[in-house]
Amino acid sequence: MSQDFQLPMISRAPVVGLYLEYSAEGLALKLADEPKLGGVQVDFGHGRSEYRRKQGGAEAVTKALGIKKGWRPVVLDATAGLGRDAFVIASLGCEVRMIERCAPVAALLADGLARARLNGELAWVDQLMSLHYASSLDRLSELGQGVDAVYLDPMYPHKKKSAQVKKEMRLFQMLVGGDDDADGLLAAARQTGARRIVVKRPNYADWLAGEKPQAELKTKSHRFDIYLSHL
Repeated sequence: MSQDFQLPMISRAPVVGLYLEYSAEGLALKLADEPKLGGVQVDFGHGRSEYRRKQGGAEAVTKALGIKKGWRPVVLDATAGLGRDAFVIASLGCEVRMIERCAPVAALLADGLARARLNGELAWVDQLMSLHYASSLDRLSELGQGVDAVYLDPMYPHKKKSAQVKKEMRLFQMLVGGDDDADGLLAAARQTGARRIVVKRPNYADWLAGEKPQAELKTKSHRFDIYLSHL
């Protein structure tokens, strides 16, 4: 796996900083400075992912994408991260193509997908979820050919202090930082010809590229900006 994502191998955990640790439980992102913090891992068969799947996908993200009875769009998740939303979307029967450009994050996601394929209840993952290690700014229009919707969830700075932000987001901010070039994703997404582009943003965040969406769907802490094709 280290060769797939061009990650250096180390024989022991570092004293400081982030690192990936592989064990019998799979791959995990850890912070050496805070060993009690635990690791971040992709595990589609347990925890929050399992709960969301068993709820049947009745969530704001699926509504924003226009998923409904008799309509299962092909979705391109251009900022896949740990694949949590992509998993919920795919669990409803949608084909989801995922793009992730950060090598450690892509490795975590690939590991989670590999373990999910061994889970009898999640056998559909192999047919419905595919991962592409690439930059969406470079390959979104290519990989998005034939999709019905593009989903974007770029990193955005949290207003809360780091101590108040949950573990997963803390480590992600340290590893990835902010997606400072995220504004370019909207134009790239349009090149796919998708009927709909959905952008997930914190409620306090500006519109992506400063462009007002045609519709929006709000939750307690986030909103989904919806851009519809004029084709």
